[in-house]
Amino acid sequence: MSGNRTSHIRLTSHPGGGSTGRFPIHWYGKTAAERGPVVVTSNAGPDRNAIGAHGGAYSIYRALAISAGALDPMVRPELVNTFPAAEIGPHAQWSEPGKIVSLDPWGHRVAEDFAAELAEGVDIRPTIAVTKARLTLPELQEAIAKGRLAEDGEIVKAGGEVAVTKAALDPVWYLPGVAERFEVDELSLRRTLFEQTGGMYPELVTRPDLKVFLPPIGGITLYIFGDPARIGDTRYRLTCRVHDECNGSDVFGSDICTCRPYLTHGIEECVRQAQEGGAGLIAYNRKEGRALGEVTKFLVYNARKRQPGGDQAATYFERTECVAGVQDARFQQLMPDVIHWLGIRRIDRFVSMSNMKYDALVNSGVEIGERVPIPPELVPQDASVELEAKKAAGYFTPEAPPSTEDLTRVVGRDLKEF
Repeated sequence: MSGNRTSHIRLTSHPGGGSTGRFPIHWYGKTAAERGPVVVTSNAGPDRNAIGAHGGAYSIYRALAISAGALDPMVRPELVNTFPAAEIGPHAQWSEPGKIVSLDPWGHRVAEDFAAELAEGVDIRPTIAVTKARLTLPELQEAIAKGRLAEDGEIVKAGGEVAVTKAALDPVWYLPGVAERFEVDELSLRRTLFEQTGGMYPELVTRPDLKVFLPPIGGITLYIFGDPARIGDTRYRLTCRVHDECNGSDVFGSDICTCRPYLTHGIEECVRQAQEGGAGLIAYNRKEGRALGEVTKFLVYNARKRQPGGDQAATYFERTECVAGVQDARFQQLMPDVIHWLGIRRIDRFVSMSNMKYDALVNSGVEIGERVPIPPELVPQDASVELEAKKAAGYFTPEAPPSTEDLTRVVGRDLKEF
C-alpha cells in the first residue's frame, strides 16, 4: 500500500481484467434483473462489465481528489434516502430494441432493483437522480407581472417561484445500439472512439465482449413542470423544449444568439401547459457550442464578426466549418433517448424551430403536434443573423423562409457556394 492506493495496477484491457460472466448485460431486458446491473467502478474487480467511469467528465476531478489524498478510492456511496423524488417508469420503450441506447433506463433504481447485489458488496452506482426544486427566473417574474402567468400556489408559488421535478442523467452507451443509430460498424465506432480520446479506453478495441461504455462527456438535466406521471400519458397535453447548452447566453445573457430567450420562452410555455392540467418538459443537453466546445464557439464568433462585410447570414455555417471542420457535431441521433425514457409517445407543443431535433424525434417514433417558434420580439438584435441563416437552412418558420436569392442580395454573393 502507498497512502490510500495499492502499488498494483489492475489492467482491464484484456480478459481477466473484468468479466461479463457474473453479471452479463442484456440491454433490452424487460426487467432490471433481466437486463443486469452496470458495474464499472475500479473497485468492481472481476465484476466489472462496462468500459469507462462514473461521472462523465467529472471522473477526472475524482482522480485529482484521490491524487491529492482528499478522497479514499475505495469509498462507496451511501444510498440510504437517495431514492427518486418522483417515480419514473418502467415504460415500454425501455425494452423496445433500438429506442434507448445512450442512457441506462434503470439507472435511478439501483438501490431498489439491485439491493441484493449491493448487500453482497457489488459496487453498483446510480447514473440517474431525480429530485424536487424551485426555479426563480426574472423572465418568469416579468410574465407574472404582465399577466401572462398567474400564481396558483401549486406550480407557481407566491412570489413567483416555480415548482419543478428535476432529473440528472449521465450517459451510458450501448455500443452496438449507438453504432446502429449512426449507421456505422461497431468495430469502426469503437476504434474511432479509442483513437480520438488519445487511447484513453483501450477496452474499446481489446474487449469486444464489453458492450457498455460510460463516455467522459456531459449528460442531461430534465425539468418537469406539473405532475411527472402525466409526462408520458397521452390523455394530458405535453409542451416540450429540447435545449442544447449555451452557457454564454443561458447563464450570462449574451446577445449574439437566441438561446436564453428561447429557453425562458420554453419554460414559460411549459409552466402554462402545467397550469392548464397538462405537463411541461425542458430537456437540457450538455452540448456547448453545437458540441464543438466553447473555445471553438468563441473562435467562430471572432471569425464571423471580422470577416469582410461583418457578420452575415449567408456565411454563418461556413465560418463554423472553416474553424471546426464541421458545421454541427450535435447530430441529434441520440437525443430522443431521454424522451423515450420518460415514456413519451407524443409531444403536443414542441417549442423548437430546429429541423434536426424535429426529424430525430419523428424518425424515432415520437408524434409531434404543433411547432412553436420563438416570438420575434424575443430575438436579440445581434441574433437575427443566426436566426435568418437557420431558417434558410431548413429551420421551421410559420412564414416563408428567406430564399437564397434574398440572402444573396444582402451579401452580394451566391449562397449556393456555402
